[in-house]
Amino acid sequence: MPTDIRPTTGQEALELLKEGNARYVDSLTSTDEYMQRRPELVKDQNPLAIILGCSDARVPVEIVFDQGLGDLFVIRVAGNVVAPSQIGSIEFAAEAFGTQLVVVLGHSKCGAVTACVETLINPDQNYSPNLQSIVDRIRPSVYNLHELATANGQDVDADELVDRSIRANVRMSVSQLRHGSRALEDLTNSGQLLVVGAEYDLETGKVRFLDS
Repeated sequence: MPTDIRPTTGQEALELLKEGNARYVDSLTSTDEYMQRRPELVKDQNPLAIILGCSDARVPVEIVFDQGLGDLFVIRVAGNVVAPSQIGSIEFAAEAFGTQLVVVLGHSKCGAVTACVETLINPDQNYSPNLQSIVDRIRPSVYNLHELATANGQDVDADELVDRSIRANVRMSVSQLRHGSRALEDLTNSGQLLVVGAEYDLETGKVRFLDS
């Protein structure tokens, strides 16, 4: 049960999670179809789609797509970037479960993409080495857009650049999944795997699927 009361310490947050799990366990005897499926998932899973999404707390993937327990194999990382661990996770799901759809899900007002745009507008911007590694993975999809935006010597509209960069970053991740893994490329070329990009709008709740 979500609450508007936010914890002021890590310990308070931990207690809220414990209370939430207790409510969840109590609900397992519910006649709700959502809960009745849980026992069959103990032995196996058969997700209908693999989602590579952003870690942003405002984009809960199962809720966004109105799916239940076991329906989605979800990998979340800031900026929905593609790195070896994400590729390996997707390869595992595609091969082990035969899941035939991968969706790279970006979203409006993405903090990771915004951070990347800020480094291009203000090169003196500094981040921790680990956050910088995420920014660096996003940078190739943003760089050309920034160069075009500054080519005429006018001031850059940062919000517009972020919006366009979010979609460019999704498309880059889609391309990396299609061509950065022999296993995924073979599945894609044989028609056994579809990899698509999408953007979730925080204001409307709508998911827009992008053309390749």
